[in-house]
Amino acid sequence: MDYLGNHIEALIFCSLKPVTKNDLHSTLVEMFEAEIPGKDINDALSRIKEKYSSEDFAFEMVHSGGGYQFLTKPAYQSSIGVFLKQQSKKRLSTSALETLSIIAYKQPATKAEIEQIRGVNCDYSVQKLLEKNLVEIKGKADSIGRPLIYVTSEKFMDYFGINDLAELPVPKDFEDDENEIGSEQDI
Repeated sequence: MDYLGNHIEALIFCSLKPVTKNDLHSTLVEMFEAEIPGKDINDALSRIKEKYSSEDFAFEMVHSGGGYQFLTKPAYQSSIGVFLKQQSKKRLSTSALETLSIIAYKQPATKAEIEQIRGVNCDYSVQKLLEKNLVEIKGKADSIGRPLIYVTSEKFMDYFGINDLAELPVPKDFEDDENEIGSEQDI
Protein backbone atom coordinates (compact mmCIF):
# COMPACT_ATOMS: atom_id res chain seq x y z
CA MET A 1 0.00 0.00 0.00
CA ASP A 2 1.28 3.47 -0.93
CA TYR A 3 0.73 5.09 2.46
CA LEU A 4 2.33 8.46 1.63
CA GLY A 5 0.74 8.54 -1.83
CA ASN A 6 -2.72 7.89 -0.38
CA HIS A 7 -2.34 10.80 2.03
CA ILE A 8 -1.16 13.12 -0.73
CA GLU A 9 -4.01 11.96 -2.98
CA ALA A 10 -6.53 12.70 -0.20
CA LEU A 11 -5.08 16.16 0.41
CA ILE A 12 -5.26 17.07 -3.28
CA PHE A 13 -8.75 15.61 -3.61
CA CYS A 14 -10.20 17.56 -0.67
CA SER A 15 -8.69 20.92 -1.59
CA LEU A 16 -10.79 23.52 -3.40
CA LYS A 17 -7.70 25.01 -5.05
CA PRO A 18 -4.39 23.64 -6.36
CA VAL A 19 -2.18 22.24 -3.57
CA THR A 20 1.47 23.29 -3.71
CA LYS A 21 4.37 21.00 -2.84
CA ASN A 22 5.13 23.28 0.11
CA ASP A 23 1.56 22.86 1.43
CA LEU A 24 1.82 19.08 1.02
CA HIS A 25 5.20 19.00 2.76
CA SER A 26 4.18 21.14 5.75
CA THR A 27 0.92 19.20 6.25
CA LEU A 28 2.65 15.81 6.07
CA VAL A 29 5.48 16.89 8.39
CA GLU A 30 2.96 18.08 10.98
CA MET A 31 0.81 14.97 10.62
CA PHE A 32 3.61 12.40 10.76
CA GLU A 33 5.76 14.47 13.14
CA ALA A 34 8.77 13.61 11.01
CA GLU A 35 10.64 15.13 8.11
CA ILE A 36 9.39 13.94 4.70
CA PRO A 37 12.00 14.12 1.93
CA GLY A 38 10.96 16.17 -1.10
CA LYS A 39 12.00 13.24 -3.32
CA ASP A 40 9.42 11.00 -1.62
CA ILE A 41 6.70 13.60 -2.24
CA ASN A 42 7.77 13.95 -5.89
CA ASP A 43 7.79 10.16 -6.33
CA ALA A 44 4.31 9.88 -4.80
CA LEU A 45 3.02 12.66 -7.08
CA SER A 46 4.44 10.80 -10.09
CA ARG A 47 2.73 7.56 -9.02
CA ILE A 48 -0.60 9.36 -8.53
CA LYS A 49 -0.30 11.05 -11.94
CA GLU A 50 0.47 7.71 -13.57
CA LYS A 51 -2.38 5.95 -11.72
CA TYR A 52 -5.00 8.42 -12.95
CA SER A 53 -3.68 8.54 -16.51
CA SER A 54 -5.39 5.18 -17.03
CA GLU A 55 -8.63 5.14 -19.05
CA ASP A 56 -10.33 3.64 -15.97
CA PHE A 57 -10.68 7.14 -14.53
CA ALA A 58 -12.62 10.15 -15.83
CA PHE A 59 -10.24 12.56 -14.10
CA GLU A 60 -6.50 13.07 -13.77
CA MET A 61 -4.05 14.92 -11.57
CA VAL A 62 -2.84 18.13 -13.21
CA HIS A 63 -0.17 20.67 -12.27
CA SER A 64 -1.94 24.02 -12.60
CA GLY A 65 -2.17 27.31 -10.73
CA GLY A 66 1.14 26.62 -9.00
CA GLY A 67 -0.02 23.33 -7.45
CA TYR A 68 -1.74 20.03 -8.04
CA GLN A 69 -5.43 19.30 -8.45
CA PHE A 70 -7.74 16.72 -9.90
CA LEU A 71 -9.48 17.71 -13.13
CA THR A 72 -11.73 15.80 -15.48
CA LYS A 73 -10.14 14.53 -18.67
CA PRO A 74 -10.77 16.31 -21.98
CA ALA A 75 -12.78 13.32 -23.30
CA TYR A 76 -15.59 14.28 -20.91
CA GLN A 77 -15.60 17.94 -21.86
CA SER A 78 -18.91 17.77 -23.75
CA SER A 79 -20.98 16.27 -20.96
CA ILE A 80 -19.40 18.55 -18.39
CA GLY A 81 -20.02 21.55 -20.64
CA VAL A 82 -23.72 20.75 -20.87
CA PHE A 83 -23.92 20.17 -17.12
CA LEU A 84 -22.15 23.42 -16.25
CA LYS A 85 -24.21 25.36 -18.76
CA GLN A 86 -27.35 24.10 -17.07
CA GLN A 87 -25.96 24.77 -13.60
CA SER A 88 -24.75 28.28 -14.08
CA LYS A 89 -24.95 31.12 -16.51
CA LYS A 90 -22.28 33.03 -14.56
CA ARG A 91 -19.83 33.75 -17.34
CA LEU A 92 -17.72 36.86 -17.39
CA SER A 93 -19.22 39.63 -19.50
CA THR A 94 -17.20 41.24 -22.26
CA SER A 95 -16.68 44.34 -20.12
CA ALA A 96 -15.51 42.20 -17.18
CA LEU A 97 -13.06 40.34 -19.45
CA GLU A 98 -11.74 43.62 -20.83
CA THR A 99 -11.30 45.00 -17.32
CA LEU A 100 -9.64 41.78 -16.14
CA SER A 101 -7.22 41.76 -19.07
CA ILE A 102 -6.22 45.37 -18.36
CA ILE A 103 -5.57 44.51 -14.71
CA ALA A 104 -3.65 41.36 -15.68
CA TYR A 105 -1.33 43.14 -18.11
CA LYS A 106 -1.04 46.51 -16.34
CA GLN A 107 -1.00 45.39 -12.69
CA PRO A 108 -0.88 46.97 -10.30
CA ALA A 109 -3.65 49.21 -11.68
CA THR A 110 -6.02 51.79 -10.23
CA LYS A 111 -9.62 52.19 -11.35
CA ALA A 112 -8.72 55.52 -13.01
CA GLU A 113 -6.00 53.82 -15.09
CA ILE A 114 -8.40 51.07 -16.13
CA GLU A 115 -11.09 53.60 -17.07
CA GLN A 116 -8.57 55.66 -19.03
CA ILE A 117 -7.68 52.60 -21.13
CA ARG A 118 -11.26 51.35 -21.54
CA GLY A 119 -12.76 54.79 -21.99
CA VAL A 120 -15.78 53.97 -19.83
CA ASN A 121 -16.68 53.58 -16.15
CA CYS A 122 -15.56 50.22 -14.77
CA ASP A 123 -17.05 50.25 -11.24
CA TYR A 124 -19.47 47.39 -11.95
CA SER A 125 -16.87 45.21 -13.71
CA VAL A 126 -14.29 45.67 -10.96
CA GLN A 127 -16.91 44.86 -8.32
CA LYS A 128 -17.91 41.63 -10.14
CA LEU A 129 -14.25 40.61 -10.50
CA LEU A 130 -13.72 41.20 -6.79
CA GLU A 131 -16.83 39.11 -5.97
CA LYS A 132 -15.54 36.27 -8.14
CA ASN A 133 -12.11 36.58 -6.44
CA LEU A 134 -10.34 36.99 -9.79
CA VAL A 135 -8.79 40.28 -8.65
CA GLU A 136 -7.87 41.58 -5.23
CA ILE A 137 -7.04 44.89 -3.64
CA LYS A 138 -3.28 45.17 -3.15
CA GLY A 139 -3.31 48.46 -1.27
CA LYS A 140 -3.60 52.17 -1.95
CA ALA A 141 -1.62 54.29 -4.37
CA ASP A 142 0.47 57.20 -3.13
CA SER A 143 -1.21 59.55 -5.61
CA ILE A 144 -3.90 62.13 -4.87
CA GLY A 145 -6.99 60.59 -3.30
CA ARG A 146 -5.10 57.37 -2.48
CA PRO A 147 -7.02 55.18 -4.98
CA LEU A 148 -7.18 51.42 -4.49
CA ILE A 149 -4.68 49.30 -6.39
CA TYR A 150 -5.94 46.12 -8.07
CA VAL A 151 -3.97 42.99 -9.01
CA THR A 152 -4.95 39.52 -10.20
CA SER A 153 -5.44 36.79 -7.59
CA GLU A 154 -4.33 33.16 -7.34
CA LYS A 155 -7.84 32.19 -8.45
CA PHE A 156 -7.17 34.13 -11.67
CA MET A 157 -4.18 31.85 -12.35
CA ASP A 158 -6.25 28.77 -11.64
CA TYR A 159 -9.22 30.04 -13.67
CA PHE A 160 -7.05 30.49 -16.76
CA GLY A 161 -4.86 27.43 -16.12
CA ILE A 162 -1.54 29.22 -15.80
CA ASN A 163 1.19 28.97 -13.17
CA ASP A 164 2.79 32.39 -13.64
CA LEU A 165 1.85 35.76 -15.16
CA ALA A 166 4.74 35.28 -17.58
CA GLU A 167 2.58 32.61 -19.26
CA LEU A 168 0.05 35.23 -20.37
CA PRO A 169 0.13 35.73 -24.13
CA VAL A 170 2.12 38.79 -25.11
CA PRO A 171 0.64 41.24 -27.61
CA LYS A 172 2.94 39.95 -30.37
CA ASP A 173 1.20 36.56 -29.97
CA PHE A 174 -1.94 38.23 -31.31
CA GLU A 175 -0.29 39.65 -34.41
CA ASP A 176 -1.12 37.83 -37.58
CA ASP A 177 0.80 38.84 -40.67
CA GLU A 178 -2.00 37.46 -42.82
CA ASN A 179 -4.27 40.22 -41.54
CA GLU A 180 -2.03 43.00 -42.86
CA ILE A 181 -3.18 44.86 -45.95
CA GLY A 182 -0.68 45.09 -48.76
CA SER A 183 3.01 44.39 -48.50
CA GLU A 184 6.13 46.43 -47.92
CA GLN A 185 6.76 46.46 -51.69
CA ASP A 186 3.46 48.29 -52.18
CA ILE A 187 4.68 51.24 -50.12
